[in-house]
Parts: sequence; C-alpha cells; structure tokens
Amino acid sequence: MYLRSNRHYMITTEQKEKLRGWFAGRLPDGLFEEPAEVTVDREEITVIGRIPAPRLAEDVSAAEREAAVTARIQEFRERTRETRIAVARDAEHRFRRKVSWGVVCDGERALFTHVAAPVMTRLRQPERQVLDTLIAAGVARSRSDALAWCVRLVQRHTDDWLVELRDSLEQVQRVRAQGPDAAPDPNDAPAADPHPDSGPGPGHGGVADSSTPDAEEG
Repeated sequence: MYLRSNRHYMITTEQKEKLRGWFAGRLPDGLFEEPAEVTVDREEITVIGRIPAPRLAEDVSAAEREAAVTARIQEFRERTRETRIAVARDAEHRFRRKVSWGVVCDGERALFTHVAAPVMTRLRQPERQVLDTLIAAGVARSRSDALAWCVRLVQRHTDDWLVELRDSLEQVQRVRAQGPDAAPDPNDAPAADPHPDSGPGPGHGGVADSSTPDAEEG
C-alpha cells in the first residue's frame, strides 16, 4: 500500500537520463566549461555548471581571490541571464518543473535561485519534543526550521544508504511497470513545442531568474 501511494515520489534513472540529455542538447555550447550537473525532483530542476576562474597572480591574497571569484560569478550571472531564462522557459514548458541555476568557480559553489517547497507533516509528542529541544538550544528558530535541520543532518550522514534506497525503489518501479495494470507515469510529461507562441499559463507560473523579487537566493 505504501509503495503504491509513494510510487510517483521518485524520478527513475531513465527519466533523469532523458532530462540530462535534453539539457546537454539545449544549453548553448560554451556556456559552461564542462557538461552541467543536472539534479531533479518533483518540483525543481537544478542546473549547475563550471565557469572559468579569474586569472590571478600566484601570490595573490585570499581576500583578493575571494573578491575576484565573487565578481566573476556575478558577471556570468548578469551576462547569461537572457540565455538562461530562454532555456528555463523551454524546460518548464516541457517538464512542468521550475528551473534553478548555479555555478562552480575556482572551487566555490554558488546557487542563484532555488525552490523552497512546503512539506506538511503530523508529529507525535516525542517527535515534537525533539524539535522543541532544538529550538530551546538555539539550533533552530521554529519547528519548521528544526525539521529542515533534521533532514539536512540525515542527508549528511546517510548518503550511501539513501543512494541504495533510491536504487531499490527504481527497481521496484521497473518491475511494476511490466505488470498488466501499469498506468502511465505522470512524470513522463509529453514533449511540447520548444518555442510556444506564448509563455506558460497561469497554472505554471513565469520563469523567475535570480534578479526577480520573488526569486529566493541560494
């Protein structure tokens, strides 16, 4: 019962490969130094690419290097804004997910935008007490903040286990898809015209780049 109700939470390997392939073909040559890192879940596609580091003297100070990298990231962000908006518009129309952008420059990772999706849950008293303890200790400001902190802690310490769990779920999905009652997967959104006459409708929202007021900074 739980497997059936949770079947659409995971994105299959094939869907990820198709999405990465689409971005590899759609991103302009030369935008990034190497193929972009593309991550996807139910709400968001995150595209992170490597950009050239600024040319500096070998004996430059750490403060000067930091300032140069920050300026290079900002320059790339402004210069490529229109290009990234066009790619995001096509991707959001095709995959029905918001697109967020980020870069890696000289070892520094910067996320321009991100989606903060609300998650509702019900907790029993012992679980609520865990959150309240984190708040009392100053680790978190609210129960929602404390819950997000717990998720990050689990992610940090159980990466291998989570990868194995995702692989197992993908195998379950492949086996189920071969059954006689297999239904179409809503994650396989139908391909659409990459150049529609008009932008996404009200149901899909506009394309928010990091410069827009409603975009969240990473």
